[in-house]
Amino acid sequence: MQQFQVQKNNFMTQRLVTLSPQEQLETLADGEIRLAVDSFSFTANNITYAAAGDQLGYWQFFPPAGQQTEGWGVIPVWGFANVIESRCDQVPVGERLFGYFPPATQVIMQPTHISDQRLVDGIAHRSKLPPGYNSYSRVLHEPHYDVSAEAERMLLWPLHITSFCLWDALKDKAWRGAQQVIIISASSKTSIGLGYALYQDDEAPATVALTSARNMALVERLGIYGSVVDYDQLSSINPDLPSVIVDMSGNSALLNALSQHLGDNLNYCINVGLTHWDETKANSDIAADRREFFFAPAHIQQRMKDWGPQGFAERSQRFLHEAATWSREWLKVKELQGLAGLAAVYPDVCQGRIAADEGVVIKLATAQ
Repeated sequence: MQQFQVQKNNFMTQRLVTLSPQEQLETLADGEIRLAVDSFSFTANNITYAAAGDQLGYWQFFPPAGQQTEGWGVIPVWGFANVIESRCDQVPVGERLFGYFPPATQVIMQPTHISDQRLVDGIAHRSKLPPGYNSYSRVLHEPHYDVSAEAERMLLWPLHITSFCLWDALKDKAWRGAQQVIIISASSKTSIGLGYALYQDDEAPATVALTSARNMALVERLGIYGSVVDYDQLSSINPDLPSVIVDMSGNSALLNALSQHLGDNLNYCINVGLTHWDETKANSDIAADRREFFFAPAHIQQRMKDWGPQGFAERSQRFLHEAATWSREWLKVKELQGLAGLAAVYPDVCQGRIAADEGVVIKLATAQ
């Protein structure tokens, strides 16, 4: 068994840990299953998990394997895995799951709340973590499962579910009274999903996409934003319109400069991701009552109460399907082999050197 790990206090530092056959053959307890991870995506969203690992508990999902693990952590990923050993009668060998996995060749889970299409990992150390991250789709039981769409599902589902929730939260609050929604780091895939949702909504305010000079052409080509502005041209944004900022960057200097430009017309600021994690500082010029850190799992839980789990699934999945289908027009999948492939591309993902229209998928060998 092999696992990709990073230093929690300096996650640019990485290592691959390989267990011997004797070390990895942990005996399954009754009710447990062993899965071989087949494939997963790796995006700037995963770097957000590392940057907020202590704050939001992401380090707790998958403990680091091997010896001398103090200070090391495992960044969770979204992907597919196959059951290769089972002591759970309801989940046989050969099942294929989609959900939250470690970047590793194997993982052990304890299925609970098992239905025809879903199950929850009830293993003890995950019991107090957000339920949305502990739920898995039994994809072979899905009526419209399409193996050819797995890459888009890995890359976009965890991002576009946040996009959907952001759109829904803004709409639910009547856009916070804004006449324009300014999206910072508009080339990120979560931003693009939000931009698509707002573009499809005739009631939504105008959108302003803030992006770097190198991503201007792509962001304009998407055709979903009302206007596209370079980071160095903040003064071109109309400061006279009541505005909401959706900040995917975590770049506090940029955010503060924009808030000063907007002045009293900044109605609200939603902080989401950390695509510029290395430029993030705790200080903010925006009053606490006019900003929030948006945590999609909390919104999902609330909407499941409001609409029921089935109602939320129907509404969100309709959007996810439409957004993924549209994304095939611009998204390029870059497939890499093995955890060594992840180790090689990891610095580029951390430093934002992956092209905005590219998505990295890691394929692991079928023999685990």
